[in-house]
Amino acid sequence: MSYLQPSEFVTKMVDSGESKVFMSTKDTIIRAFMAGAILGLAAAFAITVSMQTGSPLAGAMLFPVGFIMLYLMGFDLLTGVFVLVPLALLDKRPGVTVKQVLRNWGLVFIGNFAGALIVAFMMSFILTYGYSVEAGVVGDKIASIGETRTLGYKEHGILGWMTIFIRGMLCNWMVSMGVVGAMVSTTVSGKAIAMWMPIMLFFYMGFEHSIVNMFLFPFSMILGGDFTIMDYLLWNEIPTVLGNLIGGLTFTGLTLYSTHIKTGPKRDLK
Repeated sequence: MSYLQPSEFVTKMVDSGESKVFMSTKDTIIRAFMAGAILGLAAAFAITVSMQTGSPLAGAMLFPVGFIMLYLMGFDLLTGVFVLVPLALLDKRPGVTVKQVLRNWGLVFIGNFAGALIVAFMMSFILTYGYSVEAGVVGDKIASIGETRTLGYKEHGILGWMTIFIRGMLCNWMVSMGVVGAMVSTTVSGKAIAMWMPIMLFFYMGFEHSIVNMFLFPFSMILGGDFTIMDYLLWNEIPTVLGNLIGGLTFTGLTLYSTHIKTGPKRDLK
């Protein structure tokens, strides 16, 4: 059958998390780099569509193309490993330790950031012909996002910080549903449909995704956004990463694991 029952795909979630823990440093970095780069391109694409059509919904409907591509190619986002890798530890898979979980998260973060940063430089370069002309409406829009989603939160102090934290939680609740959605079907079309729905929702609602932000904010700074690196870290990236971790793991990973793993097929460890 092309559809897997929850008791089946939750076991696949744990197996996937275990495999990522033991993946080599080289493979982890390469897969994370490509994921960050592709998602950065997808964000630029979606914003371009939104600006040219005047419809944010059109951009949100097309943004999942990047997410689908990177997961079909087996690349890894930090938001995905936040959910899958801890399950291997919780399931007491042999050899999986807290240190290895943190190692995986750290390597994926580095790879995602490097990929998104490279695309930020490439996109800013081509939009300005090597920084010789203005970036145009698309470039101006992306640049303005950096200021709005750092200084805009900063104006509200702790309440602004909590707002972005909760937006990060809601974001990875939906994104991790997309990650799991890729496991519920054995067909490409089924995987794509299952991933499309929650990713479109998070993008249209303006929730905060740490890897998308790794592209948007460096891009904004390159084009002269009026905020500092510390503004970006304290008033966007850090609360977003923490929200992504807690939201995805709590609302998706742990809930599915706690209610379905006991009824799932057990792996033969002999």
